[in-house]
Amino acid sequence: MNKISLKDWVILLTIVPTTLISFTIAGYFSYARYVELNQFLTIRSQSIIEPIAIASVESIIKKDRGKLRQLIGFAHKNNSNIVKGITIFTTDNQVLVTSSYLRDTFVMSLKAGDKIPQHTSTDSLADDFIFRTPIINENHLDNKPIIVGYVAMQIDKTTINYSQQSQVLVALTIAFLGSLMSALFSIILIKNITRPLGTMVQAVDRIREGKLDSRISGQLIGELNFLKNGINAMAQSIGDYHNEMQRSIDDATIDLRESMEQFEIQNVELDISKRKAEDASRVKSEFLANMSHELRTPLNGIIGFTRQVLKTPLSETQRDYLQIIERSSNNLLAIINDILDFSKLDAGKIIIESIPFTLRESIEEVLILLSPSCQKRNIELSLRMPDQVPDLLIGDAMRIKQVMVNLVNNAIKFTDKGLVTIDIEGDNIDEYTASFKIKITDTGIGMSKEQQRSIFEAFGQADKSVTRLYGGSGLGLVICQRLANEMKGDIGFDSAEGRGSTFWFNFQCELNPIPIKTILNTKALVDKSILYYEPISHSRIATNEIMTGWKMQVTPVHSLEKLSNALINNQNFDFALIGHSVTPTQINDLKELISSIKPQIPAIHLAINSNAPNLQEALLASGALSCLSKPIIPSKLSRALQNGTPQVLYDQPPLRVPIKVLVVDDNETNLKLIEALLLEQVMEVTAATNGKEAVKCCENEMFALIFMDIQMPIMDGVTALKIIKANTFNDKTPIVAVTALALKGEKEKLLMEGFNGYIAKPIDENMLRHNIYEYCDLELFTSSIASSSDDGQKDKEFLIDDSITINVPLNSIIDWPLAMKLTGNRADLAKDMLKGLVKSLPYVKQGISDGLTCQDVVQIKTLIHKLNGACCYTGVPSLSQISKHIEIQLNINCSLDDLEPDFCDFFEQLDNVLLEAPKFLKTLNL
Repeated sequence: MNKISLKDWVILLTIVPTTLISFTIAGYFSYARYVELNQFLTIRSQSIIEPIAIASVESIIKKDRGKLRQLIGFAHKNNSNIVKGITIFTTDNQVLVTSSYLRDTFVMSLKAGDKIPQHTSTDSLADDFIFRTPIINENHLDNKPIIVGYVAMQIDKTTINYSQQSQVLVALTIAFLGSLMSALFSIILIKNITRPLGTMVQAVDRIREGKLDSRISGQLIGELNFLKNGINAMAQSIGDYHNEMQRSIDDATIDLRESMEQFEIQNVELDISKRKAEDASRVKSEFLANMSHELRTPLNGIIGFTRQVLKTPLSETQRDYLQIIERSSNNLLAIINDILDFSKLDAGKIIIESIPFTLRESIEEVLILLSPSCQKRNIELSLRMPDQVPDLLIGDAMRIKQVMVNLVNNAIKFTDKGLVTIDIEGDNIDEYTASFKIKITDTGIGMSKEQQRSIFEAFGQADKSVTRLYGGSGLGLVICQRLANEMKGDIGFDSAEGRGSTFWFNFQCELNPIPIKTILNTKALVDKSILYYEPISHSRIATNEIMTGWKMQVTPVHSLEKLSNALINNQNFDFALIGHSVTPTQINDLKELISSIKPQIPAIHLAINSNAPNLQEALLASGALSCLSKPIIPSKLSRALQNGTPQVLYDQPPLRVPIKVLVVDDNETNLKLIEALLLEQVMEVTAATNGKEAVKCCENEMFALIFMDIQMPIMDGVTALKIIKANTFNDKTPIVAVTALALKGEKEKLLMEGFNGYIAKPIDENMLRHNIYEYCDLELFTSSIASSSDDGQKDKEFLIDDSITINVPLNSIIDWPLAMKLTGNRADLAKDMLKGLVKSLPYVKQGISDGLTCQDVVQIKTLIHKLNGACCYTGVPSLSQISKHIEIQLNINCSLDDLEPDFCDFFEQLDNVLLEAPKFLKTLNL
C-alpha cells in the first residue's frame, strides 16, 4: 500500500469536501426551486379554472354560449402569459365554447372512454399542462349535484421551464466558484506548509546520511518556523556530538593501540607460562607414572610375602599384625589406583566399552567380592533386583561394577551395625536402550549438611576426622561421578547425620537382543512349598521374589511366633529356609531352632551372615541340609534347594549354527582362542594368519561371516576387506573388524572403510554369539534347531559341576578367573595360552628394548600390537592395560621420549609376569 503524501492529504481535506458540499447544496436548492415553481403554476392554474367552472353552471344549463365565451375570453385575456386556451366541454365530450378557435381543442378533451373527473386534474405534456375541472350543478331538482360538463385549460410550461433552468445554472455556477476558491486556498496552504515540510524532510534525510552541515533556510510561518529552528538546532547538536565522539574514538584508538602492545607482551608471557604449565603437566605425568611404578613394586612384594607368611603356622597376635599389614597395603594400593584412574578421567583417556553382559551376573560378582567385609563386621548385605529389570545388556560391565564396588564399600565402611541394602530399578527407554538406577542404602553414620556440600570434591571426604578414622583417598566418589556421566547417567545421595545414607547412580545401556543369559533350571522346584523365616524385611522381600519367580509356594514369616503358627497350620512344607544372625549369643538359639523344625521339615537350609567353615560345619552337624552365606544368590539357592539334581545350570541357547566362519589373526595364540570359541557356536571354522591368506580362502569358498584382524603382516585387514569385497565370491559376506586398538573414533573409522561390525579385544564368547546372531541368517539357524535330534542333546546343555574347584591364588599380575572367563571356562586352553604368552615375552622384551635404543617406532608398534592382542586372552590385566595404553599413545603419534615413564611401568609388569607365571602354572592341577 502506497503512502499518501501531505500534499494529497491537503487536497483530500480541502478541495474534495468543499466541492462535494457545494454541489450537494446546489442540487438540493435547484430541486427545491423546481418543485416550488411547479407548485406555483399548479395553484395559479387552479385559481383560474375553478372559478370559471363555478361561474359557467347556469350558462351551460341555459345554453348561453355568448356569456360562456365572454367568461372564458376574459379569463384567457387576463392570464395570457401562461394560458394558451380555455374550452368548455359538454358531458358528451363535445366543445361547447373555446377561447381560442385557432388551437387544437382535441388536446384538451378527455380521451375516449375517460370519465369526467370529480375534481380538478392535471395532465403533463411536453410543453404544456392540461387542467380539467368538472362543472357541477348543485341546485338540481332532487338536490343531488350532477356534472353538466367540464372546463379544460391549456397552460404553457415554457416560462416555468426557463426559470427552472436558470435556477440550476446559477446554483452550479455558485458551486463551481466555491470549489475554485477552495482549490486556490489549498494551493496557498500547500505552498506555505507542505513545501516547507518537504524541505524539512529532505534536510532530516541528509542529516541521517551524515551530512551534518545541512540547514533549513528562509522565514516560515507560525509553528513551522519553530520546527525549522528545532531541526537546525538538532543538526547542530548532532554535529557537535559527532565531533566529540570522533575525538573520543581517536583517543580510544590511541589507548587501544597501547593496550594491544601490552597484550602482545602479556601473550608472550602467557605463552611462556603455558609452556611451563605443559612442562609441569608432563613432569606430573612422569611423576605419577614413576611413583606408581616405584610404589606398586614394593607393595606387590609386601602383599605377596604377607600372604605367603599367613599360610605358615603363626600365633594369633602375629596373624593379626600380618592381616593389618595386608589390609593397609591393599588400601594403599587402592589409593594409588584411584589416583591413576582420576588422572585418566581428567585427561579424557578412559573409554566406555560396549560389550555384551548380564547385569545380574555382574552385580552378583560385586556381592561375592564384598560380602566377606560385611560378614566380618556382622552387617547384613541384601540385594533386590526384580525380574522385570532388563538383564541382557551391551555396555561396560567393568565400569558399572567399579562404581558399585566403591559405593557399597563406602556403605560398609561407614556402617558399624545394621544393614546395607541394594535396590535395582530398570526401565526401557525405547526398543534399543534401557536406563537403570542402583540405590545403596546403609544404616551408618550419615552426613551433616555441611559435609554433604563437599562430598564430591577431589582428595577429600566429609571431614578430616572421617579421613583419619576410615581412610581412603577421597577420590572414589569423584571417579564414580565421572564414570556415571560417561555412561549417560548421574550420581546422587540422600543422607541424615546419625541415620545413614542412600547413594544412587543411574546409567544407560543398550539392550542385547541375543540370548547370552545363563539361566537356572528350576523346573524341579515348581509348586514346591517352602517356609521362609527372615527377620530383616529387605532380605525377606528380595529372596521371596526370587522363589516366587520360580513358581514356588512361599510362606514368608518374620518372627518366631509366626514361624510356630505356620508349622502348626501347615504340616507339609517341602523345605525350610532360615535366615538368622550368628553372633556368639545367637548360635545356640539357631541350633535349637533347627532341632525344633527338623521333625516336621527335614530339608532345612540356612542363610547366615558368615562364611566361616567351622561355623558352617557346626550348623550342618546340627541338622541343616545346607548353609548359605548371605547375601543369597539365586544360583546358590537353587543348587541348595535341589540338593543333587543332576543338571543345575545350563547355558541357553548353546546350539551350534550350521555355518562356516573365517577368522583372520596374525597372533597364533589369539587365533587359537577365537577358533576354539567359535567351534562351540558354529559348525565349521577356517583360520588364516594374514590378509593375503584370507583373500585366497575367499576366492575358493563362501563364508557366512568373517572376523578380520586389522594390523597384520604381508596384508592388513583393511586392504584384505577391499579385495574380498571387489574380487571374490564373498562380496556380500559380513566382515567384522577385530582389533585391540580401542582409540576413540576407531570404530567409526573402520565402519566407514566398509566393515559391517567392530569388536575390541579381548573377545569373549558372548561377543562372538552377539555378532553371529546379528549378521547370520536366523531362519537357517531356526530350521537347524527344529531338525535337531535327541542325539545332539549334549550340544544343547552344558553341565557345570560345582563340586570341581581349582584352588588358585589370586593377584593383580595373573587373574585366573579372568583367563577362564575369556576362554569360555576351558582350563586347558587358558593354561596353553598363558604358556604361549610367557614363552614369547623374552623376545618381545628384547625387541622393544632394541627398538627404544634405535628409536625404531615401527618395530615397537608391531611388537606392542602383537603383545596387546595376546594379553587380551591370558588373564594378565596389569600387563594388558599398560600394553593397550602404549599402543594407543603410539597410534596418536606420541613420542617415545614422552612415553618413557609408561615403558618403565611396562617392563615392570612384563618382569612380574615372567616371575609369577612359572610358580602360578605349577599351582594349576589340570
